[in-house]
Amino acid sequence: MPTDVAQRTRGRLQLALMIGVGLGSTGYIAAITVATIVAKDLSGGSAFAGLPGAAIVLGSATASQLLSRVMVRHGRRAGLTLGYGLGAAGAVGAGVAVILGSFPLFLLSTVFMGCANASNQLSRYTAADMYDETKRATAIGLVVWGSTFGAVVGPNLVTIAGDAAEIFSLPRLAGTYGVPIIFVTAAALLTLVSLRPDPASLAPATAAETPGGGASVAQIVARPRVFAAIIALVIGQVVMVLVMTMTPLHMADHGHGLDAVGLVISGHTFGMFALSPLSGRLASRFGTPLVIAAGLAVLAFSSALAAVAPPDGGVILFVALFLLGWGWNLGFVAGSALLTEGLSVSERTRLQGVTDALIWSSAAAAALGSGVVVAAASYTALGLLGAALIGLPVWAMLRGRTALRRVSSAAVSVPEVPLD
Repeated sequence: MPTDVAQRTRGRLQLALMIGVGLGSTGYIAAITVATIVAKDLSGGSAFAGLPGAAIVLGSATASQLLSRVMVRHGRRAGLTLGYGLGAAGAVGAGVAVILGSFPLFLLSTVFMGCANASNQLSRYTAADMYDETKRATAIGLVVWGSTFGAVVGPNLVTIAGDAAEIFSLPRLAGTYGVPIIFVTAAALLTLVSLRPDPASLAPATAAETPGGGASVAQIVARPRVFAAIIALVIGQVVMVLVMTMTPLHMADHGHGLDAVGLVISGHTFGMFALSPLSGRLASRFGTPLVIAAGLAVLAFSSALAAVAPPDGGVILFVALFLLGWGWNLGFVAGSALLTEGLSVSERTRLQGVTDALIWSSAAAAALGSGVVVAAASYTALGLLGAALIGLPVWAMLRGRTALRRVSSAAVSVPEVPLD
């Protein structure tokens, strides 16, 4: 394919992936916004209200591995489309479950809705397939940025969808699932129609499939920089979820109103997604290991800041949660890019599915464990625990410092070329 045609095609596919993630995240976030409310309504109490959150994370973790296997055999487009399709089907099932008053059907449906989130997350690697190693972080950052649209728009569509359902004499909560049905289905159709040719076919010659793709996942993980990237991604997710999950309750317990809580969480969400292009540019310019290290430092500082914030310190908590989101984003974008470096297409596709499964499984454990820590100790102890956990990825990076130094030096030595 001529160079100018390849450049235009990369730009078109990059845009399709960004829009797909925006659509998919809108539906997914709208669904999880009302999940606990629906669970309480269907189960008749609060005891099982947390189950949908666990179910949707379970679906995300399982689908990450299954979809990556589909991608190895049939390409990225097939895997992403399948994930979005199953997610849309899950949204239909959730709406039907509300109408029928069936809690078991609702839980099963939320598992399938997790498939849409898996496609959203695997889209960042799909974008990286099209570029050489010096530009993959930028490509990943742009796709992650697409989730900003969903984070802002998704929750605000819930009320509109509920009003529309009542017009047709349907339960209000059933109508809210019209948002994921419409938006996730749109993401599936966009991916099916627009993601041609397969992004991996546009990889530069130096980044094309290389021999050695038959290594097992265990062998790949044993490589020092791969191990460091996985530990950084998993622990970054754990720390972020630990502190973020309990902050609204902590604020409410100390007299903050819903407006203050909403402002702090909005700042956190902004930090998580809105600065993704900047994180990608920094990783492309200075190398993924340096940006991962920066993200870990920001995470440790923000966790400690949240821990020492006074009970009435809304401004300090806002800053802490914003930095918590951005520190996570720095590590997430740079760590994801590091997982694409020095690996063949088949190796990294299999590895990425396993890594995302670990990320989402650890997120579920962190969400459940955060309440236990606060109940047994305090919110301050939770924040300090988050800061202490950063020692694990620091150890992993020091363990593989020789390999990481080589990767960082290679990245810095190549002038950055803007994405098409």
